[in-house]
Amino acid sequence: MNFFAVLLALLCEQLKPLRHGNRVHQSVIGWVRWTGRNFDAGDEHHAAIVWAITVLVPGLVVTLLYWGLRHFSLLLALGLDVLILYLTLGFRQFSHYFTDIRDALESGDDNTARQLLAEWRHLDASELPRTELIRHVIEHSLLAAHRHVFGVFFWFIVCSTIGLGPAGAVLYRMAEFASRYWAFKSRTLDAPTNPRLLALSRQAFTLIDHLPARLTATGFAIVGNFEEAVNGWRRDASLWLHPNEGIILASAAGAVGLQLGGAAAPGITPDRSKTFDAGSEPEATGAAGSTSGAPPQLGHLQSVVGLVWRSVVLWMLLLALLTLANLVG
Repeated sequence: MNFFAVLLALLCEQLKPLRHGNRVHQSVIGWVRWTGRNFDAGDEHHAAIVWAITVLVPGLVVTLLYWGLRHFSLLLALGLDVLILYLTLGFRQFSHYFTDIRDALESGDDNTARQLLAEWRHLDASELPRTELIRHVIEHSLLAAHRHVFGVFFWFIVCSTIGLGPAGAVLYRMAEFASRYWAFKSRTLDAPTNPRLLALSRQAFTLIDHLPARLTATGFAIVGNFEEAVNGWRRDASLWLHPNEGIILASAAGAVGLQLGGAAAPGITPDRSKTFDAGSEPEATGAAGSTSGAPPQLGHLQSVVGLVWRSVVLWMLLLALLTLANLVG
């Protein structure tokens, strides 16, 4: 049933994608704000309480609802799976930015592309040269694909297999969103956030994302240049401050043979507050601490899209085989 739930959710998402700023997204923002406002008094031990209520309670509610529906009908339980996956999994939740930026670059309108990237990632892209602009688009797109598709996919399968229904998809997306929202609030909205809550949310998501990140990187290696992807994973992952991000990006860079990473251009403030902190010497990788490979060009955007879709097909085939084996067994 998991295979059909994921397949139906992806089909629905392609046919009728959620609008940007939809009610569900606004409700999630409201929920995170409400829990922080009502349960965080600034003490260290409040951080765990706020995080647990914010992330675990929605997962618990979805699990109880799933159990109730499954008691009456498996079709109703499948419907809930599809609905939750439709809301949490899919490319169209971020791909409109990617598509609009790519169209702007293809038409030679770099300024519009910079404005769209700034709107998407909340960073100053006004001084980005074209190559750096394409690199940032590729990096953020790969990470978005992981967080909106592969990470959700993994945790949905895990929790569904042990009888918790779509709770894993909710858990992953809420943990990712909470860590991102509190960081954004603290940095951009000039609204102080409990430092312990900010640190805990990042640590918790890093732990939750540990295995999915490595599975995503493995998928990129299998469907791309395997040897270069593995070499890049081992050699270049530490170029990024956050290990999970580094593993994904280094593997993808090797899989398609392009340079990712490097010193951020003036005025750039990515989501990660310090993009590069350690790693190989520049001469051991690419230019200015980047991975080895060709400098990012417009054609690499399509190569990255192909890499991601091939990886989706790979994991769907594996899930289909597991489902078939379970039915036969």
